[in-house]
Amino acid sequence: MSADNVGTTPAAAVPGGPKLWLLRHGETEWSRSGQYTGLTDIPLTEEGEGQARSARKALAGVELDLVLTSPLQRAHTTAILAGYPDAVVEPNAVEWDYGDYEGIDSAVVRAENPGYLIWDNGVPNGESLDSVAARADRIVERVRAVTREDGAQANVLLVAHGHFLRILTARWLGLPAGQGRHFMLGTAKVCTLGWDKKTPAVEQWGL
Repeated sequence: MSADNVGTTPAAAVPGGPKLWLLRHGETEWSRSGQYTGLTDIPLTEEGEGQARSARKALAGVELDLVLTSPLQRAHTTAILAGYPDAVVEPNAVEWDYGDYEGIDSAVVRAENPGYLIWDNGVPNGESLDSVAARADRIVERVRAVTREDGAQANVLLVAHGHFLRILTARWLGLPAGQGRHFMLGTAKVCTLGWDKKTPAVEQWGL
């Protein structure tokens, strides 16, 4: 199955449903060096901690009904430093398991195989794109079920990881998971997924 055929059936949409705010974790030693960082549980750098605190500005004034975080410490710590110490751990929000490429500099992988793209070629002995997309779909379904008693639009924040959030964005939009390749996302950047009338949409990206 090609990457662009992965996850072609989107999670059920609720027109005009909740907004989903995304926050990628702050810098780590491996994100700075370009190493694939999947399930290895490494901490933020000092710079990454500062980035996490700075993310508060992009979320200021947003009344959040639910805050979710990956259980990995780089995301959980980012949630705390951004002002959400009570964030709920969401096991499905962990990063892609990179298998044999875990901890390897992506530039080294491309030097050995110039045609390599993770979106098309996957990772040896790691998690399939299908599997990552399925986890993303479960979170999309959870988010779209959030409601407010006053009938106003609900807001949910998810603090997680670069590749995972890009895949989740594709799935929110009803796109194949491999289309996450088009959504570059820096450390500690904030994005908003919402609606254009009945159509899932990106409202803002990478604040």
